[in-house]
Amino acid sequence: MGSLNYRFLLLVLAGALLSLPARAETQSAIFAGGCFWCVESDFDKVEGVVGTTSGYIGGHVDDPTYKQVSRGGTGHAGAVKIEFDPGQVSYRELVDYFWHTIDPTVKDRQFCDHGDQYRTGIFYLNEAQRRTALASKLAVQKSKPFDALIVTEITEAGEFYPAETYHQDYYKKNPVRYKFYSWNCGRDQRLVELWGDGAAGHY
Repeated sequence: MGSLNYRFLLLVLAGALLSLPARAETQSAIFAGGCFWCVESDFDKVEGVVGTTSGYIGGHVDDPTYKQVSRGGTGHAGAVKIEFDPGQVSYRELVDYFWHTIDPTVKDRQFCDHGDQYRTGIFYLNEAQRRTALASKLAVQKSKPFDALIVTEITEAGEFYPAETYHQDYYKKNPVRYKFYSWNCGRDQRLVELWGDGAAGHY
């Protein structure tokens, strides 16, 4: 009798598990926007983004360190890999949002940070993302509230290397230092100057 009850319980549990809704399959996007702490902070606010990872992409050195990348010469850009639920937010919406988190008018720098490691870029993972990124750029070029040209690169993604643990969620772990850096770097002020109330954080 005990064994029958046990089998019945297993059947009930199996049925309950099968009835659970399937977990949505996430997709990835990779953006470089200068300081990856800032990019993480911006995209963690977006509904449908389920995870962000700071790292390095676009260079010629395997498994680079922050010290190597920040010194320059590796070819990498500081970037963020974003995991998102396409049922809640589309890749196009993420790209459209990305433009308003950066100054796309300058090459090899962002705000107070200079060097190609701080360049802006969209690193596409497939042909659909490439077409979407180009279409978004074209739309922004027509609607942007400033005269300067957009120089942000749109490049096929290579190997993405996660940054050191202390860089992940830096804005959460060190909120005072992060806010001081962001303000002192002139980031928020420049974004409002470029995008007005359309700047990230002002939606």
